[in-house]
Amino acid sequence: MKNEILLTVTSIMLLASCGQSENKNSASSPLFAGKDHYDALATLPLTQGYPSAEGLKQMEDEIFFQRACQAYLWALPSLNMYGMKEGSEKDFGAGYNILPIWKERLNAKTKVTTPNSDVIYAMGYLDLQKDGPIVIEVPPGLQGILDDFYQRPIKSEGKINGREWAGDVGLPGPDQGKGGKYLILPPDYTGKIPTGYYVFRSGTYGVFVFWRGFFQDPKKLEEPVKVMEQTVIYPLDKKAEAKPMQFPNGSKGEHNMLYPKGIAAFEMLSRYINNEYVNPVDMEMRGILQSIGIEKGKPFNPTPEKRALLDKAGNTAYEMARVIAYDLPLMVEGTLWYKDRQWVNPFPGNADFTKETYNATDARISFFTFAYSASPGMAIKMENVGAKYPVTFRDSEGNMLSGSNNYKLHLPKDIPAALFWSVTLYDAVTASGLDNGQPFPSINTMDKPVQNADGTTDLYFGPISPGKGKNWIKTIKDEGFFCILRLYGPKKTFFDQTWIPGDIEKIK
Repeated sequence: MKNEILLTVTSIMLLASCGQSENKNSASSPLFAGKDHYDALATLPLTQGYPSAEGLKQMEDEIFFQRACQAYLWALPSLNMYGMKEGSEKDFGAGYNILPIWKERLNAKTKVTTPNSDVIYAMGYLDLQKDGPIVIEVPPGLQGILDDFYQRPIKSEGKINGREWAGDVGLPGPDQGKGGKYLILPPDYTGKIPTGYYVFRSGTYGVFVFWRGFFQDPKKLEEPVKVMEQTVIYPLDKKAEAKPMQFPNGSKGEHNMLYPKGIAAFEMLSRYINNEYVNPVDMEMRGILQSIGIEKGKPFNPTPEKRALLDKAGNTAYEMARVIAYDLPLMVEGTLWYKDRQWVNPFPGNADFTKETYNATDARISFFTFAYSASPGMAIKMENVGAKYPVTFRDSEGNMLSGSNNYKLHLPKDIPAALFWSVTLYDAVTASGLDNGQPFPSINTMDKPVQNADGTTDLYFGPISPGKGKNWIKTIKDEGFFCILRLYGPKKTFFDQTWIPGDIEKIK
C-alpha cells in the first residue's frame, strides 16, 4: 500500500543500512555482524590508528550514502521545480513565450504536488541565462508569484513605492492589481537598469511564473482565463522580435510534473547544477555534491557501484522527506495550529524559510516534499490578505488517514475566508490530487456545499458515498491521503482562534 512509506525515522535509517546489503562490504558483512548499525560505525576497529581495508571501504560507502541523502533533502525545492519544468516542457514545449493555463481547472490527471483545483492556474518557466533580462507585462486583475528555481520569492531591486517586495505579483504585489511591466534580472546581471519597470532580481537563472485566477461560478471560467491570456513575456528591448505567446490548455490530457526519486533524482540534480548560476551561498553544498559526482561543467558518470548507492540514497531520502513532512510537529516546534488539533501549519515563519540565526531546514524540506511555490502572502499574518493552508495527515485519534475508512470533518459556521475556502484531498505518496474518479478531489465555496441548519458544514471522506445530499469527497481503498483546508483572505476569527475547525473523525 502507498501509505506504507509513512515509516518512522528510525525504521527508515535501518532500511538505509539494510538496503546496502547487496554490497559485500555492507553493514550486514561479518565486520558488523551482531552489532547495531550505528554502534558498528562508532566502534570501527582500528589497528595503529588505521581501519582495515574492509572497514575503510565500509565507512567510505557510509559517507557517500549519507552525503547523497542530505544532498537530496537540500535540493528538494529545486528537484520539485525541475520536475515541474521538465514535465511541462515535455508536453507543452519550452520557452519564455509558453505559458500553459489549466483552463478548465487542474484535475487529478495532472500530477503535481498539492495543486489547488479551485482556482485557474498558469505556470511558466524562464531561462535568464539563455534569454537575458526578461520583461513580463502583467495584466490588470491578476494574482501571481515569481520564484527562483530554489523556490525562493524573487526580491525587488531596491524599494518600490517605499518598500521591498518579494515574489508577489498583481493584487498582492507592487502593481496592486492594476497591472504593469515587471523586469526580471539574472542573478549576475551588471548592465544598466532601465526605468519604467517593477524591477526584480532572481537568485537563479531559472524563474517560475505562477498565475492564479479566481472565479465565482465553476461553470464560468472564461474571465480568469482571459485575464491570464493577456500576459506578454519577452526579452528586454526585444519585444518586436519576440516569439508570440502560446497558452496551451493544461486541462487536456495527462501530465506528469512530479520530481523523481532514486538515481533519476541525481541525474536531474546534475542537469540543474550544470544549467544554474553558482550562488556563493551554495558553495558548501556544492562541495558535497562534487563529492558524490555532481559538479558544474562536468558530466555525471558514477561507477556502477556508486550508481547503485545513489539509487538507494535517492529512494531513502525520498522517504525521509515524507517522514519530515508528515510528522513536522515532531521535527519543528510550533507547527501545530491548535494545541488540541491535528492541523499543521506548513509555514512556521516566513516564505523563504529563514530564521534570525539559521535556516528552517526541516520546515523547508516538509513544504517542498508536498508543495511548490512560496510568497510572503502565504506566510504573513494579516486579516483578509493572502491565504492560510492548515493541513492534516491524521485523524482525531492521531492515526494516519486511510482511504479504506470513512471520516467526517466538521467546520463551524462563519468559515473565516473573505474570498473563499476549499477542502482538497491528496495522495499520500505523490501529494498530487487524489485521482478518485470525481471531477475534482475538492469542495469549495463556489460549489455551494450543503450547510446544516445551524450554519455549520460537514464534509465526508470515504470510499463509499454517505448518501444523497452530503458533501462527499471519495477516497481510494488501501491508499493513504491527506487533507488541506484553504482559507483565502483569512479573517480575524482564524488568527485569534475564536473559529477552530474540527479534526477529521473516523466514523463507521
